[in-house]
Amino acid sequence: MSWRLRVARRLVRALVRERYWGDERALAQRARKLFGSPRPWAVLMSRGVTITAIAENGVRGEWLAPWDPHPGVLLYIHGGGYVSCSPMTHRPITAALARRTRRRVLSVDYRLAPEHRFPAALDDVMAAYRVALAAAPRGVAVAGDSAGGGLALALCERARSEGLPSPACVVCFSPWTDLTGSSESMRTNAERDSMFYPANIAQFASVYLGTAPPRASLASPMFAAPSKLPASLFHVGAEELLLDDARLVHQRARQSGSESYLRIFKGAFHAWQHLYGVVPEATASITEASDFIHRHLD
Repeated sequence: MSWRLRVARRLVRALVRERYWGDERALAQRARKLFGSPRPWAVLMSRGVTITAIAENGVRGEWLAPWDPHPGVLLYIHGGGYVSCSPMTHRPITAALARRTRRRVLSVDYRLAPEHRFPAALDDVMAAYRVALAAAPRGVAVAGDSAGGGLALALCERARSEGLPSPACVVCFSPWTDLTGSSESMRTNAERDSMFYPANIAQFASVYLGTAPPRASLASPMFAAPSKLPASLFHVGAEELLLDDARLVHQRARQSGSESYLRIFKGAFHAWQHLYGVVPEATASITEASDFIHRHLD
C-alpha cells in the first residue's frame, strides 16, 4: 500500500464514515455533499478531452472525446449509492479512460433516488446504451463504479432480454451487486471498511428500492440467473464491505464460461479511482481497465 493511499484512507474515514445517515432526504443530501470529486478537481482532471453535453431522446449526460479517437465507444455509469453524483463528479475517471483508451466516452446522467426510484436509473442507462450503440455499431464497452457497476451488470441482463447486442466488455470498480447486504464480507470487513458500516447498505438500498424487493435481479445482479456475461474485469478493495459483491459475481461469471478477471487491491477504499494521477493504486486500476477496454474494442 502506497503512503498516498494511506493518507487518503485516513481522510476518507474521517470525513465520510457515519453509522446512521438520517432519513432518506438527509441521506441523499449528505451523499450529494460528500460523494464524487469536487468541481475544481473534476475540472482540473478533464484536461486533454473535449466535453459536449447531451440531452436528447430522454438521455442526459456528456460526451468526452480525446484527440483523434479510435472506433468504439465506452458507456460510463457513475456511482453514488443511487442517490448522488453526476458526470461532472466522475470526470477524473471518465476523462482518464477517454485519454487512455483513445475512445469517446458517453457518461450518462441518470435519475437519482429518492426522487426517482428503481428502475428509473436502469431505464435511463438503457436509453444511453441505445445512443452509444447508434454511435458505435462496431462495439460499445460499459464501465461503472459502485452503484454504476451494478447498473452495468443489470444492463447486460436487460440488453439480452430485449434482443440488443451485448457490450464488447464490462469493467466494474467495486460494484454494488447485492442490495440485501447479506454477503460474508459485510461481516468480515465491518470494521475495516474506510467509508461505510454494514447498516449503511440497507439505508441506501431502501432509498433506491422503495417497495421493490432487494433480491430483484435488475437491482441486485448477484441474484441474476446464471448466464454468460461479456468479458468482464472487476476491481475492488480488500477491506471493502463490497468485496464479495465483486468476488462472487466474478466467480459465477467464470463458472458460466465467461472471460472474467478479478483484481483485489490491498488497502484501497471505495471508489479510489477518483484519485487517478495522485494515488498509485488509482492509476494502476485505471490503466489496467483502459488496456482491457482497448483490447476488447480494438
